[in-house]
Amino acid sequence: MLSYVTFGVSDLASAREFYASLLSELDAKPLLEMDRIIFFGQSLAKPMLAICIPFNKEPAAPGNGTMVAISPGSKELVDALYHKAIALGASCDGAPGQRIPGKFYGAYVRDTDGNKIAFSHFG
Repeated sequence: MLSYVTFGVSDLASAREFYASLLSELDAKPLLEMDRIIFFGQSLAKPMLAICIPFNKEPAAPGNGTMVAISPGSKELVDALYHKAIALGASCDGAPGQRIPGKFYGAYVRDTDGNKIAFSHFG
């Protein structure tokens, strides 16, 4: 159902480096790169994450309550992505842990522009 989700960023080159390194853990890479937007994913036929300099040229700002959740496939990969994001300069917005017993395990970070990312595993 989803095609792509976009985060506004203030420094496209820095954000490219962050997301290219982080998402490489999921075999995702930059698929389309233009002057103000980059799409990351495994293929153009699967959901993607895009980063961009806002079209209106106003400062990038994260939405209050806006979050993108990435499901890497296991609790171990949730932990690995969380720790890699922190090592790449993200800030903690909720350390890895079981949120709903037996149902939901998650971790939360904010990238250097304040965009919130969840790493989640159901089961």
